[in-house]
Amino acid sequence: MIRFDNVCKRYPATGDALQNVNFHLAPGAMAFLTGHSGAGKSTVLKLVTLVERTTRGQLFLDGENLSRTPNRRVPMVRRKIGMIFQNHRLLCDRTVFDNVALPLVIAGYRHQDIGRRVRAALDKVGLLGKERALPLTLSGGEQQRVGIARAVVNKPPLLLADEPTGNLDPDLSRDIMHLFEQFNQVGVTVLIASHDLDLISRLPYPQLRLDHGKLVNGGPLAQ
Repeated sequence: MIRFDNVCKRYPATGDALQNVNFHLAPGAMAFLTGHSGAGKSTVLKLVTLVERTTRGQLFLDGENLSRTPNRRVPMVRRKIGMIFQNHRLLCDRTVFDNVALPLVIAGYRHQDIGRRVRAALDKVGLLGKERALPLTLSGGEQQRVGIARAVVNKPPLLLADEPTGNLDPDLSRDIMHLFEQFNQVGVTVLIASHDLDLISRLPYPQLRLDHGKLVNGGPLAQ
């Protein structure tokens, strides 16, 4: 699903964010991206989502060379990806339903299909009864679940998460990770950037560890 071949990313002001990174995350796999703050975890996710472009090397997503993807194809590539953020990035003046529906509205789904898909996504994350609530009335864990529902509502084959449990207590963090496991069990590829080593070390998934932009541990993923 994701392949990095000698990928480098250099920012003019700060230098190399990634240096010759190599790994392959197969379709249907789940893995963690770890490392210190500033190690390059977020840069990896930005490259996959085409928020940033590689400086050197080749990056493939579902067989497509993103290093050569023209700007006009970026929206189509992003439809394959569900993205979850640490700070949720919800629209505070819109209901839970409207927040989750947003990707479907942008993609031009019919009204009837939007309602069905949104309620199915909310049911998966345990928030079916909260569809008319405003985000600010929800707990932090519930807001993160809304963000996950929004990410999966259009059934993307790939889920990316950037520190999804960073603001949650240990019990809620385990619940959120269990949700990711459930999506992975039905075939969704999952890559989670996290510095919560205590939590992810208890889970049976490989880790890709970055250190100052270099991949220093990836096990079979880095072969």
